[in-house]
Amino acid sequence: MSVFTLILGFFSFLLPTLPALAAETAVLPPEAGWMGWAVLGLFALAYGFVLLEEKIHLRKSKPVTLAAGLIWVFVMLAFVREGRAEEGALLLRHSLLEYAELMLFLLSAMTYVNTMEERGLFNALRAKLVSKGFSLRTLYWICGALAFVMSPIADNLTTALVLAAVALAVGHGNKKFIVVSCINIVVAANAGGAFSPFGDITTLMVWQKGVVPFQDFFALFIPSLVSWLVPAAVMSMTIPNKSPEATKEKVKIKKGGRTIGGLFLFTIAMTVTLHQTLHIPPFIGMMTGLGILKIFGSYIRRHDIRRLKMDSATDLGEPFDIFVSLRRIEWDTMMFFYGVMLCVGGIGALGYLQSLSTILYNDMGDTTAHIAIGVISALIDNIPVMFAVLNMGHDHSLGQWLLVTLTTGIGGSLLSIGSAAGVALMGQARSHYTFLSHLKWSWIILIGYGLGIASHMLINQAMF
Repeated sequence: MSVFTLILGFFSFLLPTLPALAAETAVLPPEAGWMGWAVLGLFALAYGFVLLEEKIHLRKSKPVTLAAGLIWVFVMLAFVREGRAEEGALLLRHSLLEYAELMLFLLSAMTYVNTMEERGLFNALRAKLVSKGFSLRTLYWICGALAFVMSPIADNLTTALVLAAVALAVGHGNKKFIVVSCINIVVAANAGGAFSPFGDITTLMVWQKGVVPFQDFFALFIPSLVSWLVPAAVMSMTIPNKSPEATKEKVKIKKGGRTIGGLFLFTIAMTVTLHQTLHIPPFIGMMTGLGILKIFGSYIRRHDIRRLKMDSATDLGEPFDIFVSLRRIEWDTMMFFYGVMLCVGGIGALGYLQSLSTILYNDMGDTTAHIAIGVISALIDNIPVMFAVLNMGHDHSLGQWLLVTLTTGIGGSLLSIGSAAGVALMGQARSHYTFLSHLKWSWIILIGYGLGIASHMLINQAMF
């Protein structure tokens, strides 16, 4: 039985109780229950279309974007009926603000990645790795290790985007290598982001809430490492221990390429520093870095135009244009995030996220609930799930707060749609990395998930 079947079975048991429980939370009265059923049904139907994307050839953003609009129509009907239209509109704007922050962050990160690709940085890295004589299996481990090490410093999404581009370049023409490498990168990036306040949005939320001190996050290092290494080791066995086709290709990095790479690292460092010292949201730092990139891009463009005027260099091509990199952003992924976040925001506005947390803690207990929450985060975005947990008012031990931080961080790796890194890579490597290709390996990722939890409860048992 796949983890996907288990999750659906869990929700089929859980969903019938949600409308009544939502009424008990005093968000909306019981007579508005049919609207709640409509909202839940629309969300389930939209996600059904997402899961069937490969079969019906309907981009994943289309059904969730439509569902988001319809869900908020029902939500606002319910709030207007109660004479609370302003409260409903405020909740809608809050959901939109959460999406806007994520979109602007992604806009900057993806533009940097696209520009570095256009400047030839990834092709140069591919050529260098191949010329070193590394085997595909060694290259697989290099990408995974870099993802695990980089994500705590930057974030899991940006890390996954950068290293997936490397994997695509290195494994060109080898679909099996690209698929398992993308899965490996997603799992490693999510695991690496779980033990750092800056590795994932959920860890930032936990740190900002003050329930886990900064230094205590690093108690999750070994559990996070275990949750990555176990599935990575099993998947690596499918990669032949042979080297890519030998090549003496010399890839020339275009003007400004290395500088742009440096600007990207500077942007990440600036984003982390501003957030840590001034509590400025991460998108501000990333968008400031994008502004720097655009100004530097103007310098490159003027240089290219001067070269074109001075000689007729056939290898120069068109002058550099930063807006080409902006146009190459995966807008299907951007719109998918919009649809998902507003759908979940609408569900939360009716009290269902709060009700879900109540069910988990009342019936399961802290440990079982936090393990289940990690599994749920594979289907529902972990940000609203963590937000609900943080606002339940439960007085958990430090070990339990670290447990839910770990499970929501690594639980999203169970499905490709369970994390921002997975969703972004589905857009970046669309013809290779898909929902179904990831699902084939969910069983071993689930084992790594369990072993990571077990190692946390063993190593950090004094915190419980």
